[in-house]
Amino acid sequence: MPDTDWVIIVVLGIGWGTSFFFNEILLRELGPIAVSFARISMAAVFCWVWLLATGRQPIPDRKYFPQFAILGTLMFAFPFAIYPIGQQYVASGVAGIVNALTPVMVVVISHFWPGGERATLLKSFGVLAGFFGIVLLTLRALSTDDSSQVFGTLVIMLAPVSYALAMNYVRRLLHLKVSVILAWAFTFAAVLLLPVMLWNEGWPAAISPVAWGAVVFLGSVLTGASFLIAFHILPRAGATKTSTVTFIAPVSAVLIGYFALQEQLGVLHFAGMAAIFLGLLLIDGRLFRRRSASSGL
Repeated sequence: MPDTDWVIIVVLGIGWGTSFFFNEILLRELGPIAVSFARISMAAVFCWVWLLATGRQPIPDRKYFPQFAILGTLMFAFPFAIYPIGQQYVASGVAGIVNALTPVMVVVISHFWPGGERATLLKSFGVLAGFFGIVLLTLRALSTDDSSQVFGTLVIMLAPVSYALAMNYVRRLLHLKVSVILAWAFTFAAVLLLPVMLWNEGWPAAISPVAWGAVVFLGSVLTGASFLIAFHILPRAGATKTSTVTFIAPVSAVLIGYFALQEQLGVLHFAGMAAIFLGLLLIDGRLFRRRSASSGL
């Protein structure tokens, strides 16, 4: 994988880490399902505008519609609803950290998925190091007597499983244009969430200009544009390396939580970040392969 793709992954990770901060802002005025619906709907609008502006054919064969619906559910509707629900009980930094389980789940599921990536020893050590970093970062929250934090953490853990399934499932669609895949997947996800939102929360009341700004930025830039970029590098980077974007996201989520939301930052957080970066190096593998070659091993 070229170095430029790693730069893209790091930038995406920093951006996606901030999404938990915007969720925190929106949860002050909207219910969790409404936050997810607003984010996905805005992403769908962004992708349709991009699709039409670039002159892509927006209507593929109808045989793909069920696959778009499945992808939209696994990649967007389910996990995007899970995060705001969980964030009612845990801090934004913890939500970002649990999201970093995604590469772990991707390695496990890809290994058993027909035609998926097989787990190598170096890659396995990498995801274990990343997982250890997650444990360090969440240790304080999980050791508390507040059972609601444990519940929120367990709820959010369902999202990485869904992401891992989606990142393997999407490979059957990658012969289509990425903008077409995402425009339809976001649309199906929004349609799916709409009745759920209306049933549980009703139609959102008027929200503040700040919340509208958060919706636009979260939906268009941090979701629509970001997934267009992520899916663009997915075929050459593979599901595991692309998913390591979620190893970067916890770092920015924790730092933003510290500076903007006055959440606590301690020694365990720094140790966890170090373990996560070691995991990234192991998953990439090039540094260790060069050392082995130079030592004649």
